[in-house]
Amino acid sequence: MPVTSLLGDRTLAELVEHLGNVDLQRIRVEPAPGLARPRDVQRIREREKRLFELVDGVLVEKVMGFRESLVALAIARLIGAFVSRLNLGVVAGADGMMRLLDDTVRIPDVAFIAWAKLPGGKVPDHAVPNVCPSLAVEVLSAGNTVTEMRRKRAEYFEAGVEIVWEIDIEDRYLTAYTQSEEPDRYEAHDVVTCSVLPGFVLPLEEVFEELDRHA
Repeated sequence: MPVTSLLGDRTLAELVEHLGNVDLQRIRVEPAPGLARPRDVQRIREREKRLFELVDGVLVEKVMGFRESLVALAIARLIGAFVSRLNLGVVAGADGMMRLLDDTVRIPDVAFIAWAKLPGGKVPDHAVPNVCPSLAVEVLSAGNTVTEMRRKRAEYFEAGVEIVWEIDIEDRYLTAYTQSEEPDRYEAHDVVTCSVLPGFVLPLEEVFEELDRHA
């Protein structure tokens, strides 16, 4: 079945592969693949309360479960407290939509944006601002694929992101990526540092403890 759009003539299988082998159910067909724009991301968020990323003009639903959100929130609290105390910039959560490139909108689970990367050094007014985080954090969900995340990292680095953290909550480790160096893997009992946040430390044990809390 051909899909005719700005992407050209592709089969559905080719489109899925192009997007990183994501589940077909995550791909929205209205607007047609290749014809979506950042305003569509905003419209769906406002009207349907659903989050879609924009990849080459294609709307791909963002997947995130309850456990992933607990870990993301724990990281956002720790980074946010550090950033606020030193007034280094802003920290966005799992619904912070960002236009990284002309036809790309991504929604990191946590993002630190330094003041220098924000127009005028202030919080933007637009719902989908054209900003690029210094640090993007992705808490992996069961629906994320290896090729999807590889593509997302490439887009982050192309846009100017300096560091990407990917967190596996099942095996409990964090992988830190940069564009020019081999990734570093941190296990559950390690403490993570970050070059874009000098002096900040992330105790992974404290983060993963969120998954073990009980009454």
